[in-house]
Order: sequence, then structure tokens, then C-alpha cells
Amino acid sequence: MASLRPPAWGFGATPEQADDLLALVLSGTKTATSGALWDYEAEGEELPTPGGLDIVTDGRGVPHALLVTTHVDIVPFDEVSAEHAYLEGEGDRSLATWRDVHERFFTEHAVHHRGFSRDMPVVLQRFAVLYSETSAGLGSE
Repeated sequence: MASLRPPAWGFGATPEQADDLLALVLSGTKTATSGALWDYEAEGEELPTPGGLDIVTDGRGVPHALLVTTHVDIVPFDEVSAEHAYLEGEGDRSLATWRDVHERFFTEHAVHHRGFSRDMPVVLQRFAVLYSETSAGLGSE
């Protein structure tokens, strides 16, 4: 019988971002994430689907949580809602902060070569934590 092996990944593009965003997940603050559809396409990566499982790692690649995707939408960047921004849990949780942080992220860490656009499609993913394991060393070396 084949074993179930969900994909394992860390949030963000750097070990520091992975640790910071994982801490928000483990605290229950972060229950959503987003990614540029163009990056999914450029990497040949499957889009998240409701019911899909993911293992989330820290910046060193150590697993800490098992997530289940509960909802997925694809909307233009400038149509992301204040509710989604709040669920991502970053900064002051406002839409203005979300837009600032994500415009910078989608510009600096893009895998695709289309550049940033306010109408670029963004994959919005909501999730629930099925299992989590914290580490006293999370975020420290």
C-alpha cells in the first residue's frame, strides 16, 4: 500500500520569512496565504485544492505543521479582500499592509518573467492546522 506524503514547504522566500510566518500559523493568527498564479505556472506546480494536505517547515526545513486547504480562489491582485488580508495575519493585518508586502514580495521573489501587475492573478488559499509541533528553537540558531 502506498503511503500518503503531502508536499513539504516553508512560507516565504527566505529562512527568516519561513520562521516568522510559521510562528503566525502555530499561534493561530495565520489561516490563509497567497501566491502569484504566474509563479505556479512557471514552476509547473499544481494549485492547492480544498482537502489537499501540506506539511509546513521552518527555515531549516524541519516540519512543524500539517495543514488542510479549506478554500481556494483566484482573483486579481487589486481585488484581494480586506478579509483575506486579515486572515494572512501579517503586520497590522490591514489590506493596505497586505498590498504593500505582497507587491514587494511578488516583485522581488517572482519566478515568472512577467513583472508585477495590479491585475495579476493571485491564488488565495485558506487552511486549517490539523497537527502542529512547536520547537523551542524556532527562529533561532
